[in-house]
Amino acid sequence: MHIPPRVLTIAGSDSGGGAGIQADLKTMLALGVHGMSVVTAATAQNSLGVQGFWELPVEAVRQQFRSVVDDIGVQAVKTGMLASAELVETVADLLAELDVPVVVDPVGVSKHGDSLLAADALDVLRQKLLPVATVVTPNLHEVEQLTGTRVTDESEMRRAAEAVLAFGPRWVLVKGGHLSGEAADLLFDGDREHWYRSPRLDNTHTHGTGCTLASALASFLAGGDEPPRAMERAKAYLTRAIEGGFPLGGGVGPVDHGWRWRDGDRPAGGG
Repeated sequence: MHIPPRVLTIAGSDSGGGAGIQADLKTMLALGVHGMSVVTAATAQNSLGVQGFWELPVEAVRQQFRSVVDDIGVQAVKTGMLASAELVETVADLLAELDVPVVVDPVGVSKHGDSLLAADALDVLRQKLLPVATVVTPNLHEVEQLTGTRVTDESEMRRAAEAVLAFGPRWVLVKGGHLSGEAADLLFDGDREHWYRSPRLDNTHTHGTGCTLASALASFLAGGDEPPRAMERAKAYLTRAIEGGFPLGGGVGPVDHGWRWRDGDRPAGGG
């Protein structure tokens, strides 16, 4: 009997279905892994923005984690919205027990500019969570939030990666999606530099891109890929998902997590 790789997402719920836990689980299903979840916060969210969020108690987060890890087990973990300093520290302590790849998406603000992380949580994220990360995946706004390093063109992305790497993750993926020109991302471990490029697509419906990429990366890591190969495959999946992004509501619609099925393709599996 085939048992797919198991991936755990620790993140917030997006009531609109485009990002957060919902995007993570859709991505994992599309890539042939078994997705599990620890919900850290509930958001009231739609295509126009985040109207409110409520973080869960620390004990609720801890118990969800224990229930999954102690019985089912995990082969990779992805973190997203953690909301508060207390939750960041709790999750970091729990992850320190595991010997599996951890992808940290350091979610600070939503696609619409709404804050999703308390200001006092940044130091805890830097000091406790980033050191347990296999790969951390900041966009350029998050790089600046974490390090104070502002990136205005592609030539500055390695310097930004070095600044994030100083906090202790094994790899840093600096996402260049906010720059002009082609969509270029840099994966760096302090020695090896890997660039990933794709054409910039003329589609404004990109809600959930960060969650989707991090979840795809975790899915391929769970299947045994090393970070450079996992990122190559994750980038290819995300590019097609962005291409298929569709309008919902009156604002920014989501990427298409299920494009494989609409193409008549089958899930690729985690490996």
